[in-house]
Amino acid sequence: MNGSLHSSSKVLDIKLKRGPSGLGFNIVGGVDQQYVVNDTGIYVSKIKEDGSAAEDGRLQEGDKILAINGVNLENQTHREVVDLFRTAGNDVHLKVLKRSSRHMNGPFGSQPDHDSSLSAWGLIALFTAGVAVAAIIYFRGRGYLTDGKWKKR
Repeated sequence: MNGSLHSSSKVLDIKLKRGPSGLGFNIVGGVDQQYVVNDTGIYVSKIKEDGSAAEDGRLQEGDKILAINGVNLENQTHREVVDLFRTAGNDVHLKVLKRSSRHMNGPFGSQPDHDSSLSAWGLIALFTAGVAVAAIIYFRGRGYLTDGKWKKR
């Protein structure tokens, strides 16, 4: 797997060999699913642990894929790019713009490199707890519970 880094920009040429689980990464973006503000490009959203991309080590989450086997991805829909990947063959040449937190205005440039500890389920649990506390405060002022029945004060 060979590649070269162009000194004037952070563009990297990466050649990956398709493995049993594909190329080993997921993408987001496209003209129909804009992911980064004012940018319809295609971005790497996840690197799969045992895939070709992880083994190679150069492709990272947040990198922008500029071309697949010489086909420019500018102004492509997400589906069109997925189809390009599916028909790209076993040896796939990628032209990649490395992520730079100073130049990105989207989720990858503005987020830390680790997963957030507060998930959607955590938010739901927090909301539910808040509702329960509010209900307790409300009913506490109206009476009290004894022998399984609410009694007025």
